[in-house]
Amino acid sequence: MTKTVNSTPYYKYGRTITSTTKDCFLSNLPDLSEFLSMSNSSEKLDDVTETIDSLFSRTLDTVAPLRLRKIKENSPTPWYNEHTRALKRAARKMERSWRKTKLEVFRTAWRECTLSYRKALKSARSDYFSTLLEENKHNPRYLFNTVAKLTKNKEPTGTDYAHQHSSNDFMNYFTSKIDTIRDKIVTMQPSITVSHQIVRYRSPGEQFNSFSTIGQEELYKLVKSSKPTTFMLDPIPSRLLKEMLPDLIDPLLNIINSSLSLGYVPKTFKLAAIKPLIKKPQLDPNELTNYRPISNLPFLSKILEKVVSSQLSSFLQKYDICEDFQSGFRPYHNTETALIRVTNDLLLSSDRGCISLLVLLDLSAAFDTVDHNILLNRLENYVGISGSALAWFKLYLSDRHQFVAVNDEVSYRSQVQYGVPQGSVLGPLLFTLYMLPLGDIIRKYGVSFHCYADDTQLYISSRPGETYQFEKLMDCVVELKNWMTSNFLLLNSEKTEVLVIGPKTSACNNLKHCLILDGCSVNSSSSVRNLGVLFDGNLSFENHISSICKTAFFHLKNISKLRPMLSMSNAETLIHAFMTSRLDYCNALLGGCSARLINKLQLVQNAAARVLTRTKKYDHISPVLSTLHWLPIKHRIDFKILLITYKALNGLAPQYLSELLSHYSPSRPLRSQNSGNLIIQRISKSTAGGRSFSYLAPKLWNNLPYNVRDADTLCQFKSRLKTHLFNLAYT
Repeated sequence: MTKTVNSTPYYKYGRTITSTTKDCFLSNLPDLSEFLSMSNSSEKLDDVTETIDSLFSRTLDTVAPLRLRKIKENSPTPWYNEHTRALKRAARKMERSWRKTKLEVFRTAWRECTLSYRKALKSARSDYFSTLLEENKHNPRYLFNTVAKLTKNKEPTGTDYAHQHSSNDFMNYFTSKIDTIRDKIVTMQPSITVSHQIVRYRSPGEQFNSFSTIGQEELYKLVKSSKPTTFMLDPIPSRLLKEMLPDLIDPLLNIINSSLSLGYVPKTFKLAAIKPLIKKPQLDPNELTNYRPISNLPFLSKILEKVVSSQLSSFLQKYDICEDFQSGFRPYHNTETALIRVTNDLLLSSDRGCISLLVLLDLSAAFDTVDHNILLNRLENYVGISGSALAWFKLYLSDRHQFVAVNDEVSYRSQVQYGVPQGSVLGPLLFTLYMLPLGDIIRKYGVSFHCYADDTQLYISSRPGETYQFEKLMDCVVELKNWMTSNFLLLNSEKTEVLVIGPKTSACNNLKHCLILDGCSVNSSSSVRNLGVLFDGNLSFENHISSICKTAFFHLKNISKLRPMLSMSNAETLIHAFMTSRLDYCNALLGGCSARLINKLQLVQNAAARVLTRTKKYDHISPVLSTLHWLPIKHRIDFKILLITYKALNGLAPQYLSELLSHYSPSRPLRSQNSGNLIIQRISKSTAGGRSFSYLAPKLWNNLPYNVRDADTLCQFKSRLKTHLFNLAYT
């Protein structure tokens, strides 16, 4: 934790953590043997937690006290060191001697010294960037900011908000924003008759009564695998804690297990520090509405939440309580799997000549308006949590507080009356449980849907002459809005979008102009952004591919400016971080797209390979891609589709994808019955249905050699598949 001195802005308080800090800390730490037995009451657990925090803080102050240090501004050339400085001095000395005497010997020495200096400077700069990129290769945000700064394309991020707003200003805004939304919902509720008390009775054997305590090995793995994020009120930095874990694991394990067995959450674990973060770099930092709150919680509280989340997730999976079409924060589920299913359904409907209506619902501050009483009722009567486990969740949600910290200025503490804790491990899981009844409501109207956390998309298809079927969707939205209102969720009609997908017929065009959903002014757009992918009216993804190319070329231009000072490996790291990640994001949706669109993405990859290898513009690019072991774009798409297919066939993908694939089983004994082939779905038109996952995946899978499909593990399948596709591409 650092503290800036207001009167001397060029000084700050900080700690010096060295390699000897760990040993000094452990030698000065008092005996903790009295804290190794489990607490038998909530009061004792609070005392133990506070006492250990106090001992850790005092010991750290002894071995690494806060000291006032002068803040040095970052050098514009941090790679400029003593060696390069000495070489530059020598060159300048030879220059002065030559200008004074005009002797050729000094002129030659000046030239040699200058060349040595430039060579050393280039080497030092390359070494600096190598170290920088190696240390932050898993931190894309830091890499982006670094590259943008070095190429002078850095836009203001709005992080310097001390001059515009105080911490209390932010706290007042964040609190009043939620209060305003809640008040607006309350005014809408008198006309609502929907009850939130939805009960699904479960037998005693299907209930979650208590948490299980954990052992040292499990706690050790959880701590070591956690990101070393340090909360400003943590007694010691999390990096230092991870180093000393073998010596401190017993008292920490006692706190975790005591909380689980007692059904109690220590008070120190329920305090959050909020850091305001501007939503987009180009927004005005003077406007409070342009900031979102990012909460930071104590490191040990996150470990406790991981234990609870793991046990709760196992219970939900065992009794199949989760919503089948909820892809947020679940194993084997992600945005790509969600979009594959939605796109597959829409393409098959379009193949049958139907018009589809896709509605993307948007909620205002959904995580922050969750009602605690309704959530606890949902956990008890819908999920089946009871006993000490339910008591733990009640205490977890109650008596929580938060404050805003900006530039080391701390606001007043505000009690958290609504919402699931932002920045917590359990928050997303609790929100998905809060939204569980949503699926039952939508199914009543025969409407297809998919959710990713608070993003809900509804879609329904109909023949061109039967567009009255879309009234079901409108009625469904009406009931959804009523249910959300009764559950203190506000549907944001201004950001809710509608996309009409289907042939360019008069019925389709008329539909675009007469859509009214529950009286809300919902815009029918030519394209919408759905979980990061641009959808258009015929699902060609042309707008999405154009957006990828534009962004990728922008980053490639920046990387090309830095390429002379980067090594081959470092330049490749940047290209993968900025470009390959964009080319590969949800690329399984692009299977079957036209060669013209795929070629656009291939041009991006070709340009990246030329920048990386410094290949001339008109040199043949295929040998370069082969040398880099880069699969062409078309084969990268096939690789992703086949990888998801393997996962779906082996229980490593969502059930909603596995049900799209069926093994081929002939009606009579044939040699092909044990080939492992999949049934290729019949389609009527190749333009739409031929791009669906349920058609492409079996078609590609059946063309794979048997030795590739018969891999025992996922890693083995990836290796064999890449080798197979690489040979197809370059031989």
